[in-house]
Amino acid sequence: MNETTPAPFVVPCRDLPLYAPLRWLAAGWRDLVRAPVLTSAFGAIVVVVSLGVAAMAWQLGRFALLAALLSGFVFVAPLIGVGLYAVSRALERGEVPRFKDCLALMRRVVGQAGVFALVQMVILLLWSRAGMLVNAFVPVEDGSLVSLLEFLALGSLFGSVFAVATFAIAAFSLPMIADRDVDMVTAGISSVNAVLRNKATALVWAGLIALLTAVGLATAFIGLGIVMPWLAYAAWHGYREALDASAWPSLDADGAEPGSTRSSA
Repeated sequence: MNETTPAPFVVPCRDLPLYAPLRWLAAGWRDLVRAPVLTSAFGAIVVVVSLGVAAMAWQLGRFALLAALLSGFVFVAPLIGVGLYAVSRALERGEVPRFKDCLALMRRVVGQAGVFALVQMVILLLWSRAGMLVNAFVPVEDGSLVSLLEFLALGSLFGSVFAVATFAIAAFSLPMIADRDVDMVTAGISSVNAVLRNKATALVWAGLIALLTAVGLATAFIGLGIVMPWLAYAAWHGYREALDASAWPSLDADGAEPGSTRSSA
């Protein structure tokens, strides 16, 4: 792209078939098998952090869980994701993924990942506040099935709104900032646009994420060590299929590691 021509504000997206998420999972599993050492390293980090949050919640109560998520995991998780995207990125380019390269990319995008984390934190805070308001204004009367159903319906409605917003922003944005020199606002809006234009496919993808995450949680968090890297690799392939980010320079177009011989994707 000509240097004097500004890139569009929203990254162009493609129309996705309904079965596309299955293809992403298959490609993500191939990446997992091809990089077992890095997958195990990042998976261990995910398990340790998850167990730490759960232990804190058990000791101090559910409000401590919320505080831990907001102050710790919400900020760490995007960087772990970027590190995993770096693995798929290297494999896609025919390179051998290295932990030092993952760390270098994580350092490079730490600012944008921080913006992502702040957005997610705001959504979680609003979500929590909405839940408190539902509890306050829609009390459940003893023995009243109607009031219970009203409470559950309203709570589910508010919860679904925030869950959809969280998913739409996160679906393709983080892989993009791990690949291209783009700000988080553009990446987030582009992700939302791609989700809105591929609603059915996005619903399938969200359902698969929820199902696999539940499996990981059901194994006392140990399964998350495989599920989370697998989903991250799949998300990378989803981003590559959903968005055409060729108008934005590759992150290693400048500022590459000394001695790097990588070419732009």
